[in-house]
Amino acid sequence: MSIELALLVWSFVLGGAYIGVQSTLYRLDYGVIFAGSQRDGERAPNKWTLRGRRALSNFLETYGLFIALAVATELSGRSDGLTQLGAQVWFWARWAYLPAYFIDIRFLRSAIWAVSLLGLIAMFAGVAF
Repeated sequence: MSIELALLVWSFVLGGAYIGVQSTLYRLDYGVIFAGSQRDGERAPNKWTLRGRRALSNFLETYGLFIALAVATELSGRSDGLTQLGAQVWFWARWAYLPAYFIDIRFLRSAIWAVSLLGLIAMFAGVAF
C-alpha cells in the first residue's frame, strides 16, 4: 500500500477527531438533552463551540482535495517522493491544526493551514507533472 493510500485510510481517524471535538464541545455547551432533540430554538453558541464548528468546516474544505489527490496518485501509479511528502505534510499539519484552532497564538493556525496547503500542492505537482 502506498503512503498516500495509507494516509487516506488513517484520515478516517483524523476526521473522527475533528467530528469528536466538535460534537463534544457542542454537547458541553448545549447539554446532551438539547443535542439529542430537534434543536429548535437554538441559542448562539459559545466561542469554543464556534471554534470546533469552524475547525471541522475548515477540515472538510480540504479533505475532499486530499481524497482526490490520494486516489489520483494511487490510480495513476505516480507515487513518488513529492506525492509522499505532500501527503505526509497535509496529514500531520491537519493534526496540528485542530489544537491550534483553540490556542490564541496570532497567525499560528493560519501558518499551519498554509503548510497543509503546501502538502496538497506538492501532491498535485507530483501527480500532474
